[in-house]
Amino acid sequence: MGNPLDIEFDMMNRQKTTLRDLGESNTEHWLVVNVASACGFTRQYEQLQEKSTQDGITVVGFPCNQFGGQEPGTHQEICDFTSKQYNVDFPLMAKLEVKGENQHPLFTELSQSVGSDGHTGDIRWNFEKFVISKDGSVARFTSRDSPLDIV
Repeated sequence: MGNPLDIEFDMMNRQKTTLRDLGESNTEHWLVVNVASACGFTRQYEQLQEKSTQDGITVVGFPCNQFGGQEPGTHQEICDFTSKQYNVDFPLMAKLEVKGENQHPLFTELSQSVGSDGHTGDIRWNFEKFVISKDGSVARFTSRDSPLDIV
């Protein structure tokens, strides 16, 4: 098991990056969230944006359309929506799969962590949250957990 901060994934422009590369020099925690624009939890974008302004935290969103088809838009549509509706300026990555046969390796790694409710394994819905520390340790939170109550 490697450090999830070093697993590569695509940005919306299809360039490769890692969570560590997205962090700033003072980043102590990365808050990783699988996001969707048409979900009952979409309003959490506002809390995620607030969280992203706190020192030592880097928030990264990963759009996913695997849960109820709630993220059908293009990359540009997703960015336009989140910017207009929630003033999001934290990084949103290229759409990916967080479970199943084509699960991205980052989420394969994150899915092994035990959640705040004791769950381990597949991501169950949009807006599951993972807090990754510099040392690679992972804390997992449910869709219902407010971003403001973690880290």
